[in-house]
Amino acid sequence: MKTFLWRIAGAVAVAACLAPAPAEAQAPIKVGASLSLTGTYAQPGSYQKEGYELCADHLNAKGGLLGRKVEFVFYDDQSMPATGVRLYEKLITEDKVDAVMGPYSSPITEAVANVSEKYQKVMVSPLAATTSIFKKGRKYIFMVISPAEAYLEGLVDMAAKRGLKTIAVVNEDTLFTKASAVGVAEIAKKKGMQVVFQEAYPKGNTDFSALLTKLKAANPDVIAASTYFDDAVAITRQMKELNVSAKMYGVTVGGDLPKFYDLLKQNAEYVYGSTQWEGTLPYPGQKEFVDSYQKKFGHEPVYHSAAGYAGCVIYAEGVRRAGSLDSDKVRDQLLKLETRTFFGDYKVDPDGFQTAHKMVMFQWQDGKKVTVWPDDLASGKPRFPTPGWGQR
Repeated sequence: MKTFLWRIAGAVAVAACLAPAPAEAQAPIKVGASLSLTGTYAQPGSYQKEGYELCADHLNAKGGLLGRKVEFVFYDDQSMPATGVRLYEKLITEDKVDAVMGPYSSPITEAVANVSEKYQKVMVSPLAATTSIFKKGRKYIFMVISPAEAYLEGLVDMAAKRGLKTIAVVNEDTLFTKASAVGVAEIAKKKGMQVVFQEAYPKGNTDFSALLTKLKAANPDVIAASTYFDDAVAITRQMKELNVSAKMYGVTVGGDLPKFYDLLKQNAEYVYGSTQWEGTLPYPGQKEFVDSYQKKFGHEPVYHSAAGYAGCVIYAEGVRRAGSLDSDKVRDQLLKLETRTFFGDYKVDPDGFQTAHKMVMFQWQDGKKVTVWPDDLASGKPRFPTPGWGQR
């Protein structure tokens, strides 16, 4: 990452020589984003905001972008797509930001992408994983992370290799989690497993007892939950209360956050989680990013903060290569860009859909996240099978 930013700094020096007028050159580049700072997605949304903030700090420490300081304009979309739409309209038409970055989550990105497209603004979306968002003929949106359908591939792969035969799938009934649930069910069937239970629950649900009672009756070997943070915690907690267990249990979003373990303690042990990034992965610039993040915020980054930072850096690299903030010129560069940063690989197809980034699977072991899949990126072995609740 240090090398990456140094390249940006070099380009800044060139761009500064081409700046049209001193006053314009000194005006900051305003980058707008709404983020989920309250509501259902507040935990990951807050981490994403920190990633954006650190990226701006690092760009400005190297001279800014195109010779101009970078300033973010943030609003809280309250985890609501309709609020996000209103805020992106405000950012573009009233605040007159020079650029926009994506919000948190697929449901909100799906809604606000119509606004960024209407005004022909490039929008790098670091935390939108649903494939359909990027396959609607939109021109200016770019994906950074692996698609929703792949989130629980590692859980199924490890289960199949251990001879497990049946799986239950539950999910929040929103865009990303529905796509993730469909994806994990299809992967399981391809690997010869039987889906013995599948059911969705509404966003904001807090009582999972009826769903878990039906799931328990199906007696699956594996439980796959397509979640966000609040429901991931609640489902795990109520699984223990109802003594619902399986040989393997994994969640999509939320299980990776330190607060997941803080709230559940030993009940988080053996739980698998999917993640787009871990600080232990062998990518260049990991230590520099983690150290600077901890210094600024006083806690460790999670993949949502790393994705936010990486998305910001990728957009900046597109601007650097274009030598301009012009959306069509930046778009052309982002379509051609292929790079590896501390976050992993970036490459997109002509729709802006991510094709290079790889997910990993971790398991909580003795209070720490241990990467257990895929084998070439694993730092430990999965503890299998998961024992009963009283033995964790």
